[in-house]
Amino acid sequence: MASSQGSDAGKTALREEYARARARMAPHARAATDARILLELKELPVWQSARLVLTYVSFGSEVDTHALMQAAWVAGKSVAVPRCRASRALDFYAISSEDDLEPGMRGLMEPSRDFGRPLTPAQMVGSLCIVPGLVFDAEGHRIGYGGGYYDRFLAFYPGEKVALVRPWQLSGNPLPRDGHDIAVDWLVSTSGSWCCNPLVR
Repeated sequence: MASSQGSDAGKTALREEYARARARMAPHARAATDARILLELKELPVWQSARLVLTYVSFGSEVDTHALMQAAWVAGKSVAVPRCRASRALDFYAISSEDDLEPGMRGLMEPSRDFGRPLTPAQMVGSLCIVPGLVFDAEGHRIGYGGGYYDRFLAFYPGEKVALVRPWQLSGNPLPRDGHDIAVDWLVSTSGSWCCNPLVR
């Protein structure tokens, strides 16, 4: 695992460090790495058994989720993606293709405003959620983008939480965390996947 500067490193400094590192990665290297991560994800039992996949819509140099969505549809799974609310909350809506998306908050692709009701927690039972982040530690804690959207959502999410992680996004040191931070259950990288939460093994 890569070093994160140590457990006392501030979240802001870590965000800046890992955002720069991600931006420096060559597009062809990102594509090859992300394709391998998707192959490893498809081997994960929680992926194979999930009837519903909640995922962010990747933007810029994030780990790609466009191919992931296509793989889910091909496998007969439903796909839901988030829409941001001004209150810094997320609502997930099931979509049938990327044609259902439009630019939303901060230019991110979100479900069209034509969609009616978001999914309820009861409808998410048995699903998995792909959680974005800049860096993760061995216990599944992460440094995200600082808005708190996902931590608010995950506090009530009933399914399993999965992070797609390029190797250099893995910290060998515990990351700084707050009481409201929610860890993921699984990390999936190019060399395989591992469980961070013994309760879901």
